Amino acid sequence: MGGVKKKSLASMEKSQDSTETAQDQSTPSKGKKAKETKSAPQQKRQLAFLPPKMSDAELMKTLTPLKAITVFTASRALGVNKSVASGVLKELEAKSMLRRAGGFSGHGVWAARN
Repeated sequence: MGGVKKKSLASMEKSQDSTETAQDQSTPSKGKKAKETKSAPQQKRQLAFLPPKMSDAELMKTLTPLKAITVFTASRALGVNKSVASGVLKELEAKSMLRRAGGFSGHGVWAARN
């Protein structure tokens, strides 16, 4: 015999808190005035990665002695985050300075272009 199951204590508290806050916002108290203007919704920011301040030649000089150029080894060699190293490797690949030599499932291995 189906029916609505009893909610857990945590979910009941959450629903009670949300209804209380909704009632508080809809009926302002005597001493407080209702907000007349709402703030604009925040825009989603795109965080561009900040590559190391090195020229492409310096980057290649740092990366070519590595046995396998991966995101992890590049991040250690350049001293940056993995996301920044990934962006640098993709940028160098787009400039035809590196070529993708292998890898799978998003774990690429790059080699210097000769």
